[in-house]
Amino acid sequence: MAENRTSYKVGYKRPPQHTRFKPGQSGNPKGRSKGTRNLETDLMEELAERIPIREGERSFKVSKQRALLKGLLSKAMKGDTRAAGLVLRLVATVALANEQAAPEQPSDLDPADLAILERFLARQSPARE
Repeated sequence: MAENRTSYKVGYKRPPQHTRFKPGQSGNPKGRSKGTRNLETDLMEELAERIPIREGERSFKVSKQRALLKGLLSKAMKGDTRAAGLVLRLVATVALANEQAAPEQPSDLDPADLAILERFLARQSPARE
């Protein structure tokens, strides 16, 4: 056995024989824990968290996502063109997603409103490329 130890050279990428994994043995036997979270899970949970907000004299709790949308719409209504453009893009994205999910359902938007959104998106698409 002493001969066997001397013939095997221990060094870079050559761990000692007694510390190597046995055949069929994993280096991480327990594996990744099932509760491991990813960015999407954390983001959705954070946006769903409820916070208190105040509108006039009323105070109530809404999700952070809802509060974000309320703030964005408020800016858009005050004349912020960037916020208005973002709101219109969100509306178009949601309308398109709903149309693809259920094409046979009639749209909640008037044909005139849809035409406005289509013209807006047509103007925005060259700027994106």
